[in-house]
Amino acid sequence: MYYFCPPLSASTVESGSLCLFLFTPSVCCSSHFSLLFLHNAYFPFVESFEETPLLVAVLTYMGYGILTLFGYLRDFLRDWNFEKCHVAKERDEQKDFVPLYQDFENFYTRNLYMRIRDNWNRPICSVPGARMDVMERVTHDYNWTFKHTGTVLFDVINMGSYNYLGFAENSGLCANAAVEAAMKYGLGVCGTRHEIGNLDKHEELEKLVARFLGVESSMVFGMGFATNSMNIPTLAGKGCLILSDELNHASLVLGARLSGSTIRVFKHNNMQSLEKLLRDAIVHGQPRTHRPWKKILILVEGIYSMEGSIVRLPEVIALKKKYKAYLYLDEAHSIGALGPGGRGVVDYFGLDPCDVDIMMGTFTKSFGAAGGYIGGNKELIDYLRTHSHSAIYATSMSPPVAQQIITSMKCIMGEDGTTLGQERLCQLSKNTTYFRRRLQEMGFIIYGNNDSPVVPLMLYMPAKIGAFGREMLKRNIGTVVVGFPATPIIESRARFCVSAAHTKEMLDTALNAISEVGDLLQLKYSRHAWPSDEETNHFSYLDSHQD
Repeated sequence: MYYFCPPLSASTVESGSLCLFLFTPSVCCSSHFSLLFLHNAYFPFVESFEETPLLVAVLTYMGYGILTLFGYLRDFLRDWNFEKCHVAKERDEQKDFVPLYQDFENFYTRNLYMRIRDNWNRPICSVPGARMDVMERVTHDYNWTFKHTGTVLFDVINMGSYNYLGFAENSGLCANAAVEAAMKYGLGVCGTRHEIGNLDKHEELEKLVARFLGVESSMVFGMGFATNSMNIPTLAGKGCLILSDELNHASLVLGARLSGSTIRVFKHNNMQSLEKLLRDAIVHGQPRTHRPWKKILILVEGIYSMEGSIVRLPEVIALKKKYKAYLYLDEAHSIGALGPGGRGVVDYFGLDPCDVDIMMGTFTKSFGAAGGYIGGNKELIDYLRTHSHSAIYATSMSPPVAQQIITSMKCIMGEDGTTLGQERLCQLSKNTTYFRRRLQEMGFIIYGNNDSPVVPLMLYMPAKIGAFGREMLKRNIGTVVVGFPATPIIESRARFCVSAAHTKEMLDTALNAISEVGDLLQLKYSRHAWPSDEETNHFSYLDSHQD
C-alpha cells in the first residue's frame, strides 16, 4: 500500500514537472520513493537517508566526548614534558612573535585524527583499477610516522577509487593512445594556452566535449579543483548573490568565497529552502541598499560525493527559470556515471542541456584522467578564455592526459567503432543496483540515490572508523572511511565507489567481507525492512504502462 503526498513546491507544478511521493509503511521513516513526471513519462527517483538511531547518536557523542577529555589530558602531559610532542610548535626565540601555528586549532589532528591516521594516504604501487597492489607500512610511534616493510599486498579489491567506467588501466585502447601522444608531444607543455601551450589536441578535446554535452562550446582545464575555485570568481563578484547547497564540494565553496559575492546556503536538495532564498532575494534585494542583485547564481552538484544523492535537477531548473537566476552544475561525479548515454545528470533526467547555464565537470573519475571542463554557450566560453585565471596563468593540460580523455569519451559515445562504452555504462548500472540492494538487505544504513555509484555506509562511532578500514584491509578489500569534520560529527561513514570493472565475483567477495566486519563491529543499524522485489517491480510496471 502506498501513500501519496503533495509535490515539493508550487513552482514544480507550474513548470509542468509533477513530483509525487510514494511511501511504504516499513520505510516511511528512512527513505522516499518519488515519481517525477517528465515528458509524459513516470521517472522513479529513489533515495534513502535513514535517521540515526537515538542510542547510536548518544554513544557517538559520548565517544567523541571521552576522546576530547583524553586529548586535553595528553596536551597537559605534553606541556609538562611527560609525553613527547610531535607537532609543530613555536621556537623559544620566537615567543614574542605573532604565532604561526594556532595550537588549539590542531587539537583534533593531534588527539583524534592521529589515532586512525593509518587508514589514509596508503601508498599503492599499481593501476587503481578493480584490483590494486597496496604497499604495507607500520608505525612505531602511534601513527605519527610510517615505515614501509617492503611487503606488497597484491590484488586488493579496490572499492574506493572513482574509477566508475573502468578506464583507469595500463593496457587497452586508451593506454595505447596515451602512449602514442606522449611519444609525439612529450609529457608536458611548459606554457599556458595563451602562449605556446595551445595544442591541436586541446582544441580537438574541447570540440569533442561540447558535442558530448550537447552545448555550443566548451573549455578544458588541467585541474578539476581549480576549474571551480578559479572560474566561479570570474562569473560572479561583488553585488552578486550565490545560493549554494549545504553539501557542496570544497572547490565550489572556495570559489564562492573568492568571488566576493554574498553567499547564502540552502538545505540539501530542499526545493522549499531554495525557493524561499530566491523569493527573499528578489523581494529584498541587497542588504542596506535594497538594490536588485546584479546576478543570482545557484550552485549544485550532480552526485554529491559524500551522500551519494542526486540533485533534483528538474525542480532546480524550474525555480531557476521562474526567478530568472543562473544555474552552475558541477558534474564531477555524475558525468560518465549517469544517464543512458553517460552524459551525466542532465541525460539521466532527459533534460535539455541548454537549460543549464554553466555545465562543469571533471575528467578525474569516469574518464580515468585529470583536469576539468566548463561547457555552455559560446559567449560564456569566450568570456572565460580571456578572464579566467585558470586559462591565463595555468599550464596547459598534459598531451597524454588529453588523449586519454579523447579516447575514453569517444568510447562512451560509440565513436570508436565498438559497443564497449555502452556495455560499461550498463555494467555500472547493474553493479550499482546489486551492491546497494545487497547492503540494504544485510541491515546496513546506506545513504543516497539507488542509481548513484557512490555508496556511503554509516559507521557513526569514532572508534569504528579506524576499525572498519583496518578489518577490511585484512580481508584484502581497499575502502575509504570518512569522519568529522568532513562529515557531521555523528555521521561517520565508509564510502564505496562502484565500478564497471568490478565483476559480480568481486562484489560478492567484498559484500561477504563487509557483512563479516559488520557483524564483528555491530554496524547493522537499520531498523526498517526494505521493499521486496515485488514492491520494487511496481516501478517497472509504471514504466511499461506510461502511455
